[in-house]
Formats: sequence, structure tokens, C-alpha cells
Amino acid sequence: MTPVSPRLGHGLRALRHRNFRRFWLGALVSNSGTWLQSLMVGIVLFDLTGRAAWVGAASIAAFLPSTIFSPLGGNLADRFDRRLLLVGGQSLGACSAVLLAGTWYAGQRSPWLIIAITVLGGVAGGLTIPAWQSFIPTLVPVDDLPSAITLNSLQFNIARSLGPALGAVVVSTIDPGWAFALNALSYGAVLIALSVITSPPPPSGRDPGGVVEGLREAIDYVRVQRGIAVAIGIAWSAALLGFAAFSFPVIYVAEVYEVGSAWVGIVTACFGAGAIFAAPVVTGMFGDLPRVSVARGSLAVYGVSITVFGLSTAPWVGMVGMAGAGFGFLALVATSNTAMQSIVADHIRGRVVSARIMVMTIAFTIGNAVQTNLSDLVGPRPVVTTAGLGLMAIAVAVNLRPGVLQRLDDPPDTSPEPRPSSRSA
Repeated sequence: MTPVSPRLGHGLRALRHRNFRRFWLGALVSNSGTWLQSLMVGIVLFDLTGRAAWVGAASIAAFLPSTIFSPLGGNLADRFDRRLLLVGGQSLGACSAVLLAGTWYAGQRSPWLIIAITVLGGVAGGLTIPAWQSFIPTLVPVDDLPSAITLNSLQFNIARSLGPALGAVVVSTIDPGWAFALNALSYGAVLIALSVITSPPPPSGRDPGGVVEGLREAIDYVRVQRGIAVAIGIAWSAALLGFAAFSFPVIYVAEVYEVGSAWVGIVTACFGAGAIFAAPVVTGMFGDLPRVSVARGSLAVYGVSITVFGLSTAPWVGMVGMAGAGFGFLALVATSNTAMQSIVADHIRGRVVSARIMVMTIAFTIGNAVQTNLSDLVGPRPVVTTAGLGLMAIAVAVNLRPGVLQRLDDPPDTSPEPRPSSRSA
């Protein structure tokens, strides 16, 4: 048997731990189903309405609840057993998928009804994403945390390739309702994984208090920890201007490329494929690169790739742009998330994660609303190309001020949790 390369083993080292491996595999199946459903919702809404704004509305319905509910989710993640929170949230997501499949086969296909059910799934995500992100570091030793965080991002993007690829088959051969039903079944994988994982103890220490108080403490903490602030800032930029990679393939296939709906799955899958190629860089298979170097390069790649996608008039050019965008997005977001998770103290981890989620979902929502509505007015190509050029401008700006991104390599916060009496009034 050929031995595993030391570099490869270094990058995949988090998979040596049974609990993480089980969770990773279950999440891969579940997220593949989620991306399958997300793709199909966009296709169905565009077919029903013929408007890009409805495709954007589906993304808003999925992301906006995270903005509203993630502070509560972060508070819960710092208070209760994160594994049990995940079980509850994934069960709610499964119910949402079952409801969507049931209404579809009952002949109830109103765009507003589809959006409403999508909101329910978004609520499930908003309540559990902080627990999900905070759960990962408990499954591996601290030395393997960068590998675990990056592999978690990798499975999400592998799913982003597998789900749309399956969607291309579904939309070409069978009813869209099958996509919703398959997503409901896929939740079983992560629920089974959570049932056999040895759960770490709930977070200990001071009660995080109310939701508003917890969010305020997270914001105050981020202000002090400049490395975390920079990590959240670059993720915000990617979410605000890079939204095109998430919803515009549906619009480009119909309005720009003028090819069959199956191409939506193919073009979208290229994003996930590009992310897979970024994995060796961010998991350390080529050595542990400084986060500042990875962030600087990936931001530039992301901006150039979104611009290429924006200018494309043929599917194969769009596929190249999407693959590059997937590479840049994974490298950028995984690096910023690794920086945040490596720096933050565990007693406030869930609340800081929820603050990051709020920032990103607000950015996604704004970028979504602006770009899809402008697309209906002036067409998708000028809108997406301008967003890509904006990302390129940000990449140039941070390269002119190299000290900003260097904060991503700040050391971990090992300060003790403050006592209640030490807090300012």
C-alpha cells in the first residue's frame, strides 16, 4: 500500500479524530442536500416568475433569518450543550424540507409560499450555525484546529459541487419535488452522526446573560481583538460583493447563455470544484502558509474570477470564472474563519461566531437585494462585472497597507474570563 504523503497527512490531520470524521461525513451528505434544494428553489422561482429579483428573494429568505436569530443562537451555544442544539436545529431544517416537498406535490406552487418555507429553513440555520462553528473546535486538539476549520469549509464546498451536480440530473430527468425530498432525507446523515459522537461537556463559566447583552459583549470583544475584526471585515467584503457566485448562475444560464436549465447545476458545481482545489493551500499540504499571504492572494483571485464570470457570454467561460471564484472564496473565508477561531477565547466563542454570521448575512442580504434588482433593470453582466472590479479594488487597497492583514496571524487570546464585577456598567 502506498504510504500517505506527509504533506497530505498534515493537511488532513483533523480526520484522524473519530468524532470529527463522523461529523464531517454527516455534514457532507446533509449540505449536499441543502445545496441541491437551494439550486432547485432558484430554478423554480425563476421559471414561475421570470424575474431575477425572485431568485434574490430566495437567498434573502435563507440568509436574513441568520441575521435575526444568530445572536440568540450564539447565546445558546455559550450556555447549553452544542451537540443537542445541533440536533434540534437540523431536525427543524428537515421539517422545512419535508414541508416544501409536501406542498409541491400538493400542487401549491406560489412563489410566496416557497419563500415562506425557505424562511423556516433559514431560521433553523440562524439558531444553529453558531453552535456548529463552535462545536468544531471541541472535536479536535488545538494543534489540529486549522485543519478542522479548513476541512469543515471544504466539505461545505464539496457539497456545493455535489448538490448542484445532482441538481443538473434532477432538473433534466425528474420532478423538482424530488430535490426537496432528497434534501429532507439528507438531514438524517448528520443526525445519525450527532447521535454517535461523544459529546464534549457544555460550556462552563459565567452565564452569558441576555441576547442583547451577549451581542454587545461580542462586539466589545471584537473591537479589542483586532485580528478578529480584520477576519470579519474581509469576510464581509467577500459576502457583499461576491454574492454573484451564489445566485447569478440561474440568471446567466437563462438570460445570457440561453441554454437549458441543466447548465445551472453544471456552472454552479464548478464553484465547489474550484474550492476543492483550494483545499491543499489552506489545509497546509504545501506547508503552513501565513494567513496574511493566503488572504492577500485569495482576495485577488476572487475578484478576478467574479469579473471573468461577469463578463462571460458562454457557459465554458462562466465555468472558468466560477471555478476561480470557488478557489478564492474557500481560501479567503476559511483563512478568516481559522484566524477568528484560533484567536477567540472559548468562553465567548459562540457569541463572536454569531456576530460574524450577522455581519456576513447582512452583507449577503444587501448585496443580494442591490445586485438582483439592478440586474432586472440593466442586465446581469454590468452588475456582476462591477462587483468583481470592486473586489479587485479592495485587494489592491489591502496590499497597499500590508499591516492590516497581518493581524490575521495574531496569537490566541489566553486571558481568563472576566468576573461579573469587573465588567463596566
